[in-house]
This record gives sequence, structure tokens and C-alpha cells, in this order.
Amino acid sequence: MAKKDYYNILGVKKDAKADEIKKAYRRLARKHHPDVNPNDKVAEDKFKEVQEAYDILSDDKKRKVFDRFGYYADNLDVNSPFGAGASSGAGPTGGFDFSGFDFSTGPSGGGGSSFRDIFSDLFSGGGGARTQPEAPRPVPRKGRDIEIPLAMSFEEAFTGMTTNITVNRSEQCSRCNGAGDIGGPIVVCTTCKGSGQVMKTGGRLQFSQPCSDCEGTGRRREPCSLCQGKGTTPKSEQVKIKIPAGVDTGSRVRIPKKGHGGRLGAEPGDLFIVTNVGKHKFLERKGDNIYVTVPISVPEAALGTKIEVPTVEGRAQLRIPPGTESGQKFRLRERGFPSLRNPSLRGDQFIEVKMTLPKVISEETKEVLRQFEKLNSESPRKAIGLE
Repeated sequence: MAKKDYYNILGVKKDAKADEIKKAYRRLARKHHPDVNPNDKVAEDKFKEVQEAYDILSDDKKRKVFDRFGYYADNLDVNSPFGAGASSGAGPTGGFDFSGFDFSTGPSGGGGSSFRDIFSDLFSGGGGARTQPEAPRPVPRKGRDIEIPLAMSFEEAFTGMTTNITVNRSEQCSRCNGAGDIGGPIVVCTTCKGSGQVMKTGGRLQFSQPCSDCEGTGRRREPCSLCQGKGTTPKSEQVKIKIPAGVDTGSRVRIPKKGHGGRLGAEPGDLFIVTNVGKHKFLERKGDNIYVTVPISVPEAALGTKIEVPTVEGRAQLRIPPGTESGQKFRLRERGFPSLRNPSLRGDQFIEVKMTLPKVISEETKEVLRQFEKLNSESPRKAIGLE
């Protein structure tokens, strides 16, 4: 009989406690479970080996036999000074044979429970088919964060704002102090109906995860009647929030400890305000800079002038030098948005001028343009080789 080191298989020391062995088994069983590794013979064999090791080490009598003789068989007597040999046909698992087992449909020959059913509690925190689930011990747990969207105008994002919003949050239950129970008898968890798993939806996918109310065991103590076992009770609260100048769409403003309440004295989660900044009629923001297009007339471009341009703070004057071309850009320093990282810094505003042609209505206007063409007869296409 080939001897196996079950302690080494589970990765624990020989003096490991029962809960250490259980924890190691659950971790390795999840890792090598056939449902997680379909059509993987190596993982399947490893899972059998892990199950075999746990079968021996989780049983006090079998463990004593293994510790004394270095292997286990049903006919070995731990109290015997000699130790009999293993009975014929008895394997190191004490007679549990996987050879005829179909991992998709159940034992060969049909009619049996599937492998998935037999070991379903492995993924619900049950810790193996041989271990009776226990009610988890409540532990302090920080409250969950809350995200709330906030719509604001272009100007409000520039100046910042202070406002009050209603937050539907939770706080620690005053009756059970966040434990979720008051020390009553152990019952089936009502949240997961004893399965230890709850279904979650993410986009088009559905997946299961361990139930947070029973820590995946499917068992818990009788829930508190005030909070129904949640450890928290609902609360609607007016919260004053301050949005700093310079936020943009998607900025997250954190208000500490205004999220959902914690359990057993743990601190609450945080409240995050996610901003959604509206568009401006004329101005466009890119980072901390502002951009705007301003039309100018042909005489203004040719002769130069001073014009008024819109900014987020009102109107500002811009000097147009003589000979300005359509599409030329000018900069107003520090007329952009404040920097969120350094409020003492500001972006710039860039103005692009676009030349507009006059509407030719009267014969007098047409004659003026003909005279202008005679005085400026050079072809504008000369630069590209066309005259």
C-alpha cells in the first residue's frame, strides 16, 4: 500500500487544529473542484486526494490511526501494540471508491445524486459533506459605501457649490448593536434559505456568492426582530455636501462616514457624490481649459480691433491685431477652470476667430468689393502654385 502524507496534501502541520484542517480543505477543494476545472483529469485526481485526506484527518479516530501507523485502514486498531494489516479491498479512504463515479451524472449506472449535488455545500461555505454547518460568529464589519449622482450646471462646476441632499442610508441596530441576532437558538438562514449562497446579477450574467448574513454556512442564530438579522436599520437623513470648484462629469466627492452603518461598532461606509456637469451654450471644456469660437468681420480681421468674448465669468476684451486670419487662436491666461488638485492654479481660455463674409445686397456694396479686388489683385492661391 502506497503511503500518503495527508498533512502534506492539505498543507498543514501535524499538530494542526480541526478548524485549520477544515479551512485548508475548503480552500483546496474549491481550487480543484471538477465544476471549476471541467475535463481536467489532473484537477479531478487532486480533488479526490484532498477529499481523501480530509476524510481521514477530520475524523478523530481515523486521524489517530493514521498518526500511529502512517496510513489508514478499517481493520487497524490504534490501541493495538502491533497493528493489523489493511483488510483486502479497503483503500486508504476507508472503502470510499471514486472509480465508478461519473462526475457529471452521478454513480455509474444512473439513478444516483450528481457529483454537483453531493458536494454543492462545498461552495456554500459548508466545509464538506461530513461537517455540520455552524452558525458564524458575528464580526465587526465596516458599512457599505453609497454613491449618489448629482447634476450641476457648467457655472456651478466652475464656482463649486454647497447643498443639502437626502440620503437613504442605514445605521447600526440599537437592539442587537449590529450583531443581527440576540443570542437565540441556531436556525436556518432566512436570506439564503439555508443554501449559504445568494444570487447576484451583473449585467447579463447571474452568479452566486456566499450569503453575507450567515457567512455562507446556511445557519445563523435567530435574527433580531428589530433589524430582521441585518444588523442595521434604515434611516433617511439630510446631508450637507460641499462640491469643490473644478469638478467635471464623473468626479467623485467623498463625504466620510455618511454611507451605510457598520456592524458591531465598525465605522460606517462613505458617501460618494458623482457629478454630472451640464453643457454651456458657447463654451467647451477640455480638462481645465475652456475653448470658444468667435466670429469676426473682414474689416475687423484686416484692420484690427478690440472685441468682446464670452467667458465663464462674463465678458472679456480681446485685441484682434491687423491682418488676423480666419482660424487663428488667441489665449486668455488663467480664465479656465480651477484645478481640483491645486485650487490656486487655473487653466486658460482659448479663442478661435472665424472670419464671416458680408451679405452682398446693394449695388453700392458690390462696387466697393470690386474696387477692393482691384487694389488687392494678388491671387490668394499663389502660395499653392496657382495664379
